[in-house]
Amino acid sequence: MDFTETTVDTKEIYSGRIIHIKEDTVRLPNGETAGRELVLHNGGVAVIAIDTDKSIFMVRQYRKPYDEVVLEIPAGKLEEGENPYEAGQRELREETGYKANKCRFIGKCYPSPGYLNEIIHMYMAEELEFVGQNLDEGEFLEVVKIPFCDALKMVMENKIADAKTQIAILKADKILSEEK
Repeated sequence: MDFTETTVDTKEIYSGRIIHIKEDTVRLPNGETAGRELVLHNGGVAVIAIDTDKSIFMVRQYRKPYDEVVLEIPAGKLEEGENPYEAGQRELREETGYKANKCRFIGKCYPSPGYLNEIIHMYMAEELEFVGQNLDEGEFLEVVKIPFCDALKMVMENKIADAKTQIAILKADKILSEEK
């Protein structure tokens, strides 16, 4: 069966710096129509940075949508047309002060595909070298170094709620265990 929905009309609701919202009318596979509210986003990157002692660099920062401080791996939004690999390297340097001499793509995730088109590109950074932190204006965070095994335990105990961080830690664990 073809599950494709065909757009028959689009109405722009909001256009901001980070997101755009539109409402589409779509034709369903059975020929009927339905409405779809969509949030459009340029996408983002997330980097799990693993040090030689098998610790990872994470950041604590306040996240307004949840009204709390969240523990997560370094991450950021993509500028329009920006290369995800380069953006990951940039975010790692800006937020933690480290650059990765080895950095590999470990996958992508769709945070909430029911209404959001954001794609987060995930990388695993190794062979880290401190070059100095360079936070964006208005960005406030604390860098914390956590043993990888503790971070993995925190994911399994629901002490890390951020989805991209959970996924990256679980993927990195699998990758590292296969390389032994």
